[in-house]
Amino acid sequence: MAQRPLDIGIIGTRGIPANYGGFETFAEQLATRLCEGGHRVTVYGRSRFVNRQLALYRGVRIRVLPAVPHKYLETVSHTALSVLAALFAGHDIALICNAANAFLAGIPQLAGQRVVLNLDGIERQRRKWGLAGRAYYRLGEFLATQLPDAAVADARCIQEYYWQEFGAPTRFIAYGTVEGPLNGRAALDRLKLNPREYLLYVSRLEPENNAHLVIEAYLASGVALPLVVVGDAPYGRRYIRRLQRLAARGNVLLPGAIYGRAYRELLSHCLCFVQATEVGGTHPALVEAMGSACLVLVNDTPENREVVGETALVYPFNDSVALARLMEAVSSSPESYRDLRDAAAARAHEAYDWNRVVSQYEALFYELADTLGE
Repeated sequence: MAQRPLDIGIIGTRGIPANYGGFETFAEQLATRLCEGGHRVTVYGRSRFVNRQLALYRGVRIRVLPAVPHKYLETVSHTALSVLAALFAGHDIALICNAANAFLAGIPQLAGQRVVLNLDGIERQRRKWGLAGRAYYRLGEFLATQLPDAAVADARCIQEYYWQEFGAPTRFIAYGTVEGPLNGRAALDRLKLNPREYLLYVSRLEPENNAHLVIEAYLASGVALPLVVVGDAPYGRRYIRRLQRLAARGNVLLPGAIYGRAYRELLSHCLCFVQATEVGGTHPALVEAMGSACLVLVNDTPENREVVGETALVYPFNDSVALARLMEAVSSSPESYRDLRDAAAARAHEAYDWNRVVSQYEALFYELADTLGE
């Protein structure tokens, strides 16, 4: 007997179409693919990021709600409104993103909905949070083990963290990537770039993502090819000004945030992709770079090593001197690393395929939905 379609609400992201970060790309890929499979899906978005007039996107219902535009309140204020709205939406499943929202996970359950929480990384380790912020996120981690019906980690090391800290089991479901590079180069033309003649860094521009370290390493490397630093951060103006001052010392482009096809074109044609993050679980940009057959230079963290396996050039943790040497080596002999590009693409296809990821979420949703009414 065929299983009935489910009604699913996705809460806690900025909304779709994705125009910010990994949670938004995750929401778009998951929601649209679930809709293609016959499910009814609603994504709750923030009015700063999603057109209020948008009611439907690729089959996904869009519910746009306001949020307090403040560094510490935007996420939780919007999620609070969303879970209240979800109470009356008739969802079978509420998927809430970000452990910061864990304290709200009990609300959809009041309407008989099953709740899944996507944990992301260890957010309290980010430098932008003060003592109160770190304490709040620590509480969120604990509540993530208590309130939702299931918690999902997208990295084995995050799964292990929750087991070691709280003795709590979590589900492992990886992040995904779209397979294969693109041939188009409109994004390159706009930035006056040539294929395989630029180095690429992509991330939210926050200190622990180390864009400053990447620029410093590039300046020290003596590489003549341009470095393209893609990203933005709504509450990071001071840090971005620091990056702009550094960039002015060399051939560094800061085009801001780039999404969609243009983003994939930049990945597809770069000489190498630098992953310098030091906090978080599976980093979407890293998985997407591998899926686009990039040569990856990666900061040595357990999370990054888990993703790349033996398919990347790894430099010691936050070592800008070592990173500069790698940049120089790659620029001097790019063809020497063709095998790593191919290996990265193969690993992405094997371990980080969106269709497989969505199938695993669907299976989890059905498992929980089967307990409705118990």
